[in-house]
Amino acid sequence: TMVLALARNGAMGLRGGLPWSIPEDLSYFRKITMGHTLIVGRKTASQLPPLPMRRLVVVSSVPCPDRFRPMATSITSAIDLAHCTDLKPCVIGGAQIYQAALPYVTRIHLTEIDREVEADKFFRLDRDGFRETGRDRGDAPDVQFVILDRVTA
Repeated sequence: TMVLALARNGAMGLRGGLPWSIPEDLSYFRKITMGHTLIVGRKTASQLPPLPMRRLVVVSSVPCPDRFRPMATSITSAIDLAHCTDLKPCVIGGAQIYQAALPYVTRIHLTEIDREVEADKFFRLDRDGFRETGRDRGDAPDVQFVILDRVTA
């Protein structure tokens, strides 16, 4: 499962954080990821607050501090590590990790934010091979929660 939030212009991050303040998006993230193993890149992991009831597997090509254990050097080894304790781990970023994980993802939980925002991190989600299976409006008029499932042959 991939969990991400994107603005209309593909924005997803600003100065190590989110480029918006949307409490219902944080609640949605918490609901989707609670109790799961989270696969995350080293830079993104270093910006995260504590995430109780979730285990992190950090993907990095360079050695990481002990607090980022377990660590994997590739997305496939991260998935293997995550599967040791969770058959449905969640990929939570950053952009390079999303790109590397996309071929393995079977479901995407996407928060669509229908506005242009200033950002320094962007991601263009390729929806080829996925179909929309759910969509709910958020409380804010420019927020929608979308579920995309991989189309199987």
